[in-house]
Amino acid sequence: MARYVLRRFGLAVITLFILSIVVFTVSAVLPGSVGRAILGPFADKRSVDQLNNELGVNGPLLNRYFRWASHAIRGDFGNSYKYKSPVMDFVSKSLTSSLKLALLTLVIVVPLGVIGGTIAALRQGKALDRIITITGLSLAVTPEFVIGIVMILLFAVKLGWLPSGGTPKGAILDQLKVMLLPALTLTAILFGYLSRMARAGAIEALNSDYTRTATLKGLPRHVVLRRHVMRNSLLPTIAVIASQMSYLLGGLLVTETLFNYRGLGLLVADAARGKDIPMLMGAVFIVGALAMMMSLLADLLIAWLNPRVRLGAKQ
Repeated sequence: MARYVLRRFGLAVITLFILSIVVFTVSAVLPGSVGRAILGPFADKRSVDQLNNELGVNGPLLNRYFRWASHAIRGDFGNSYKYKSPVMDFVSKSLTSSLKLALLTLVIVVPLGVIGGTIAALRQGKALDRIITITGLSLAVTPEFVIGIVMILLFAVKLGWLPSGGTPKGAILDQLKVMLLPALTLTAILFGYLSRMARAGAIEALNSDYTRTATLKGLPRHVVLRRHVMRNSLLPTIAVIASQMSYLLGGLLVTETLFNYRGLGLLVADAARGKDIPMLMGAVFIVGALAMMMSLLADLLIAWLNPRVRLGAKQ
């Protein structure tokens, strides 16, 4: 296990290095002039060129990368071109909002997806299996804004139970009320993916030799399901959850716009539109690093649950 952990940490460091190169390169080749975006379309060319030189966006690409990377390692992504303040002040605030929404979404969707997929596997080929599968697939392919609008019309406009949007502030209960509608929207989208993976994992576990052996030994049905079926069916589900973390943290532009929720998605979009390069690079790099960390934790959890994974890596 120790060798497997070291190997995964080494791969994580390499991934982080490649991510930094990709983020910097993509940000550096964005069309348009940074100085023009800051000063506006009516500024004279001399002022624009002078500002670009002051910001250091015209220097050699390699020197600019090493200067940025050396500061980024220490958590310093520079000052925002637009707000003239440290990037981390804005990123940390938006990241907190995104993490709250992601956590609430996972708390709702993971139990629903695992239980729904397991029930569908136990009723494979029957009406309940078809209902859960078709419902999950239908929700997964429905656009976010459609589900979000339905949520707003039903729970905010007609019933008046929840606010239609905003950023979580104040007491915990008030924050939960603000986050519940976007969380339910994301739950509806992710339920199909999680339930399908949990169903596939549960079916494979139910048809495995160890499950049949446990049943023949006379173990009660609930013990077989808890110790053997559920434990092994969680493995593909964990991988799906880890792969969706980057989406939950930085890919929620439609949901955040619809509910006016100030998270990382809106921050990245505003930075790209305004050519705020330090803000853009800092936000995207942090989202990528967090997604990589979640993938690493998922791999370690899978290896702990299934020794064959780490033994295969060792061989």
